[in-house]
Amino acid sequence: MAAVLGLIIGVVIGIFLQPDIPIVLQPYLPIMVVAALDALLGAARAYFERSFSNKVFVISFFSNVVTATLLVFLGNQLGVGSQLTTAVIVVLGIRIFSNVSAIRRFVFRS
Repeated sequence: MAAVLGLIIGVVIGIFLQPDIPIVLQPYLPIMVVAALDALLGAARAYFERSFSNKVFVISFFSNVVTATLLVFLGNQLGVGSQLTTAVIVVLGIRIFSNVSAIRRFVFRS
């Protein structure tokens, strides 16, 4: 319950304050959001499977975001930014759909 309340408070604060994202981080923001979404859906799946751990969630959340961002940054430095961005999105997308299908199977018992 505290996590949902924190999420709602964070969204409301973000809507009212409308923070500016530094230009340096703007190319990496979509990757960060997708990596965070992967961690959130993984946590939801673990919750339904009764194996959720706060410590594992926090570590996976930050490590997903940092790893995905660093991979895209490395790709930009090597001159293959768009290809590595696509690869990261595909891998995270597969994980997201896998987690969603597991959650669906649990919820609908199918």
